[in-house]
Amino acid sequence: MEKFGKSQPVKRFEDQRFLTGHGRYVDDIAPKGALFGYVLRSTVAHGEITTLDVSAAREAEGVHLVLTLADLEAEGIEVGMDSDPIDTVDGGEGAQPERPILARDRVRFVGEPIAFIVAETLAQAKDAAELIEVEIDDLPVHMALVEGGEAIHPEAPGNLAFEYGKGDREATEAAIAAATHVVTVDVEDNRVIVNSMEPRGCFAELDGNRLHFCVNGQGVWGTKKRLARMLGLDRADVRVTTPDVGGGFGMKGFDYPEYILTAQATRMLGKPVRWTADRTESMLSDNAGRDLVSTATLAFDADLRLTAYRVESMANQGAYNSEFSQHIQTELFSKVMPGVYDIPTAWLHVKGIYTNTTQTDAYRGAGRPEAIFVLERAMDHAARELGVDPRDLRRRNFIPPAKFPYTSATGVTYDVGDFDKVLTRTEAEADLAGFAARREASQAQGLLRGLGLCYYIESILGDKDERVKVVFEEDGGVALYVGTQSNGQGHETVYAQFLADHTGIPADRIRVVQGDSDLIARGGGTGGSRSVTTQNNATLVAVGTMKTRFAAFLAEENGVDAAEVSFDDETFRIPGSNQTPTMLEVAELARGKGREDLLTIAETGELEQMSFPNGCHVAEVEIDPETGVTKVVRYTVVDDFGNLINPMLAEGQVHGGVAQGIGQTITERVVHDETGQLLTASYMDYAMPRAYDMPWITFHSEPTPSVNNPMGMKGCGEAGTVGALAAVSNAVQDALWDLGVRGVQAPFTPERVWRMLQETRPGAAA
Repeated sequence: MEKFGKSQPVKRFEDQRFLTGHGRYVDDIAPKGALFGYVLRSTVAHGEITTLDVSAAREAEGVHLVLTLADLEAEGIEVGMDSDPIDTVDGGEGAQPERPILARDRVRFVGEPIAFIVAETLAQAKDAAELIEVEIDDLPVHMALVEGGEAIHPEAPGNLAFEYGKGDREATEAAIAAATHVVTVDVEDNRVIVNSMEPRGCFAELDGNRLHFCVNGQGVWGTKKRLARMLGLDRADVRVTTPDVGGGFGMKGFDYPEYILTAQATRMLGKPVRWTADRTESMLSDNAGRDLVSTATLAFDADLRLTAYRVESMANQGAYNSEFSQHIQTELFSKVMPGVYDIPTAWLHVKGIYTNTTQTDAYRGAGRPEAIFVLERAMDHAARELGVDPRDLRRRNFIPPAKFPYTSATGVTYDVGDFDKVLTRTEAEADLAGFAARREASQAQGLLRGLGLCYYIESILGDKDERVKVVFEEDGGVALYVGTQSNGQGHETVYAQFLADHTGIPADRIRVVQGDSDLIARGGGTGGSRSVTTQNNATLVAVGTMKTRFAAFLAEENGVDAAEVSFDDETFRIPGSNQTPTMLEVAELARGKGREDLLTIAETGELEQMSFPNGCHVAEVEIDPETGVTKVVRYTVVDDFGNLINPMLAEGQVHGGVAQGIGQTITERVVHDETGQLLTASYMDYAMPRAYDMPWITFHSEPTPSVNNPMGMKGCGEAGTVGALAAVSNAVQDALWDLGVRGVQAPFTPERVWRMLQETRPGAAA
């Protein structure tokens, strides 16, 4: 790796620590003797709190503190969680009802926090919660994804959180009216529970007058800012750290009421307090993902070229706004709404609806999987309705390479792409020519086989700038301080590998440091597949500074012009000398000369434009028509991620993303009853995908390097999910099409697929 390591598949350095039980997670490192926090949650989806008496709980054994909303307000802290309203179609803003840390007079979903109990043990805290007297008068529950019903918030009549529009409505309607062919399809995007391996957790402690807050999140600076503001502290008096994190997927990118409660309890008691959710608590209170229904309309001319695209969506917000929830199915959806197709005009119209359920927000892909799911389901359906091959319909409408840079109908400029090249490679790698034989083999076993294709494009989101600090340490190693936060993606490996590639410093001498607001001025955290591209761009800026400073130092030491000192990614060359010092050797020389100023490099890198990974997924499914059991039996991915630093890590990200997509389409199903009770609040009822449900996933890279960053890279963290939803759904539709089943909707659980088949059999209508 030291000499020929660029773009090589290097195993993850951090896995030795994780696989031998030496990971440092929040629950592992909580201070000894820390008190335990526990949240009393509502068991009612909607109702008025008529009685809340915590006096008995306060007297219970081991209890140190019981907090209600009134107690928090008496302490003078802010009690409303943040939300960011969307700009609405009429020029206003989306609704902003208060989301209190603890319920104020009314509860609006099962799981809403009512009180926070702190005790010496978790068992004592739970026992004390049982002593709290809570009486709630039921109110009508709104569960349907439609306007109307009793208002959950007075600020949102008809439970309308917002109405959003993007594109050219009049031009789109005119093009649809004039089209030769118009195809419309309904697409349901089912709600999922994120289920990170490590549940949300945190602890807080005092370090003199400073608050140290440790949380398993996706970035420390937003939390630092929010804690300081809500608790009335100077930012300098707040330190936020994040250790190892067992999965985030967007759900841990936000602050939750428990974090503010834990920190405030520590301040009030002067003792460390810890809180960790159990699995059912997570299912009830973590931000959920997806949950929208859309109607897509595609308009074509006589040559089957797209002339317009319209999407009408209803998006479930849950009972309150989460931090970015109003932006997910609106702005972020619109970024890739037209996909990879040359569509002259488009219109996106979205209504956000409040329901008595847990909040929704970003989940792996955050709006982009939803947009591609709708579009690629519609393209596949159109191909069947129009009697053409789905690949041919896509090829007719791909944005041609000559049109890049290309500004889409929703105003986003794609930098590069060669979609036909990727599709052609996919046809070969997926052996589409052999599908007919595989289908016949399945039929011989009494099984239905279907093939589904999805061509996706992703937009990398989040802050366009990132910070980095490189410190040459006395032991001869290098500390690389980064502003992003790994949740299991392998950042320690890929960041060290990148710095090694560009400096010649052996990767095993590079220590990646993340997740501490005291150690680096600011960072953008992790989300939107931004990490590797933005962080390494900052590292590249730091490497440039490093080369310039070291070259000037060597020139001064050797009496030559600094412009004559060169660096070849491994060693410096000095005119008139046979010396070829490495970066580490120059650092050691500088330290010996007292030039400590050369040994810390802090830089910011900013990208003017983001990149657009894209690719093609092909799924094959087998369905047992007698039982409805559906299995994904073959899966092929060809991705254009631009230049790869570590293909092995990219492939791992794709595998994980595909697994989450298959989970959503095949096994995972959130079910509430009519009273708002979550019926799938444990793994007995909520079917996470297992190894049994996963096919062998083949991955291939077919890059067209991005021109929007000097590395030619594109993000890859969420791409697997973006492509998987439609690929699997289209495969199921293909398997059932000839039997007369139309408009299949995920998740394709055995019972749901069996019912679809029963409805098409003779006599079913009766």
